Amino acid sequence: MRPALALIALAGAALLSGCGFTPMYGDLGIGAGLSRIAVTTPDNRLGYRLREQLEDALGRDGSAPPLYRLTTEVTQERRPLGRRIDDTASRYELTVKADWTLTPASGGIGLISGGAPIKGSQTTTTTYAAADQPYAAIAAQQDGEDRAAADLARLIRLDMMRALAGQ
Repeated sequence: MRPALALIALAGAALLSGCGFTPMYGDLGIGAGLSRIAVTTPDNRLGYRLREQLEDALGRDGSAPPLYRLTTEVTQERRPLGRRIDDTASRYELTVKADWTLTPASGGIGLISGGAPIKGSQTTTTTYAAADQPYAAIAAQQDGEDRAAADLARLIRLDMMRALAGQ
């Protein structure tokens, strides 16, 4: 039984290698160049969290000089949802929008054909509960910002990979 399973696995591997299959996150795909992107975000808490999340999502290699620069402009809007009996909000909706631009660093070319910048925009919305205690309210708001930053990083990475794959 084991030799038959091994034979089936080898046949499957041979078929996949013959069809031109390349893993999206493999070294030969677009994902390999993403680790050499330097990220610039606004100088505030949300910008810092977004930069952290983007560097993690892109697999930033700090030992190699960046080939590309990702610049983001972030805006956020907080809107109260639901009302308690004392007319205070019971939840908040946080909408964060990031406009991003990917350009070659130092005029280099590589993934970007012709050195032209690639631009995009992503928006995410998250909600969080409003707390009566000041510390809990701050912690809830920061947790909402952290979740929004993680979601934006994922969306921007996918958007960039889609744009780079089309070139």
